Amino acid sequence: MANLINLENVSKSFGLKTLLDGVSLGVQTGDRIGVVGLNGGGKTTLLEVLSGVEEPDSGRVSHNSDLALAVVTQRAELNPEDTIAEVVLAPLGLQTFEWASNAKVREVLGGLGIVDLGLDTKVGGLSGGERRRVNLAVALVQDLDLIILDEPTNHLDVEGVQWLAQHLLSRRSALVVVTHDRWFLDTVATQTWEVHDGQIDSYEGGYNDWTFARAERARQSDAIEQRRQNLARKELAWLRRGAPARTSKPRYRIEAAEALISDVPSPRDSVELMAFSRSRQGKVVIELEDATVATPDGRVLVEDLTWRLAPGERIGLVGVNGSGKTTLLRTLAGEHPLSAGKRIEGKTVKLGWLRQELDDLDPKLRLLEAVEDVASYVQLGKKEMSASQLAERLGFSAKRQRTPVGDLSGGERRRLQLTRVLMAEPNVLLLDEPTNDLDIDTLQELESLLDGWPGTLVVISHDRYLIERVADTTWALFGDGKLTNLPGGIEEYLRRRAVMEASNTGVINLGENTAAKSEVAPGKQPGLSSQEEREMQKQLNALERKIVKLDQKITKLNAGMATAAEKMDTATLADLDTELHQIRDEREGLEMEWMELAEQLDQ
Repeated sequence: MANLINLENVSKSFGLKTLLDGVSLGVQTGDRIGVVGLNGGGKTTLLEVLSGVEEPDSGRVSHNSDLALAVVTQRAELNPEDTIAEVVLAPLGLQTFEWASNAKVREVLGGLGIVDLGLDTKVGGLSGGERRRVNLAVALVQDLDLIILDEPTNHLDVEGVQWLAQHLLSRRSALVVVTHDRWFLDTVATQTWEVHDGQIDSYEGGYNDWTFARAERARQSDAIEQRRQNLARKELAWLRRGAPARTSKPRYRIEAAEALISDVPSPRDSVELMAFSRSRQGKVVIELEDATVATPDGRVLVEDLTWRLAPGERIGLVGVNGSGKTTLLRTLAGEHPLSAGKRIEGKTVKLGWLRQELDDLDPKLRLLEAVEDVASYVQLGKKEMSASQLAERLGFSAKRQRTPVGDLSGGERRRLQLTRVLMAEPNVLLLDEPTNDLDIDTLQELESLLDGWPGTLVVISHDRYLIERVADTTWALFGDGKLTNLPGGIEEYLRRRAVMEASNTGVINLGENTAAKSEVAPGKQPGLSSQEEREMQKQLNALERKIVKLDQKITKLNAGMATAAEKMDTATLADLDTELHQIRDEREGLEMEWMELAEQLDQ
């Protein structure tokens, strides 16, 4: 492995805020690193310093002399007069008519939906999300040593996110990516960097491994606040019970984590919440009868639709970009008129709507004032919270609550918008891409709040983790004029889309399902027979049993040393300490052997 980038004792500040404080780390060939942390914590700054876009205030950044690098930021700075072909193809020396003969270019343009935009289309006529996809395509069509991406899944639909994950896994390029999409992080990352308080903590594995490691650290440190421990335990409980765990931790560590969460109940009591919702909402929430929904230009999205939202129902809505998800949500809200049929709204409905557009607020208004402008107190399930308490749950410290709205970052303004929506105490909640610009900690807080929220929920998201976590049923728009229920959730959606692609092209497209398959059956080491793989698994199991026995001995020795210390028996204490060091050395050797075997099986 070769070093691509090294940071040595790097510091970087903006104003009075230190974002990187004496950071030393490196990126090597083959690394796939996910970067997480709170909004405004320094993630984007880290990418800019890594790539050379920003110079550090102190310290040294060194690049491999012939490093081929591409950076895709959240800013899509393109010449509005250039066509898509000029932006994407010209740097490769390709003419517009030549792109289809280049397999790599064809795959990228198809996977990101660039072909559908029209290669002769001028960049100036594209939406912000479309420009982001073009910027991403510029990087992915190149042969690179390192790709640095800042929130690449924003503005991609579920299929686009899955395609991007599989594409990145198929490349030899190293990767550093800031993302709040937990499924994407778990699928592509072999390391996770957490940026916080000017420091960077490194963890092996993706989101699930990072969650286990953070929970373990929280359990061992009394200094970590109780609320964060409870959130970590709740998240772990869902990870272990609600979906197949995708973690590389050995079983003896997983068992320790499961002991930690053994007394954690299910994330939410659906029966109780449903009963509470009926008492608040009555039988009628929002209903569409014999409805036809069309775009302003007359394109029919759904026709002859009868859809009755039940009290307490939790729905995830998926579909490709342009399929009409937001329009359908606007129809449910009563903002978009039906072309035919009727919309019925219950008399007790109180609607809360998180739109993709940010609220237009007075920039001089302080954050807490903007929240209290909606309400001073809110009842969320069985708990009453003040405006300040809810703002703090969603990541705004008491000090930050005094900040003028005009000084907030985009992610913070999104959080403020969410706080205001929840302060209105709705009993029907419509969320349109709530994960955009929200960091993982805020997403966990939002999910925790929704666990006890007794109302009807419809959420649009490309974040399959969020859909699986907060929704009980999944519905899809496939472009066939129908709204389709998917008992199998996101996996069923991707299977159906693959079949549709195959029927349109005459070629079976398995690429969209590859990432999903890899979660169930990770690829084994090339050249290993099934017998060899079974033997290696037996060795792993035997090593785990030995490690568990040594852990039991260590516990007994610690207890014996405590007793000897109380009796002031220095001779016994010295003997036990020597034995403890020997057992710990033996345990460390066994764990290293376990990790080497596990790596051989996982490669």
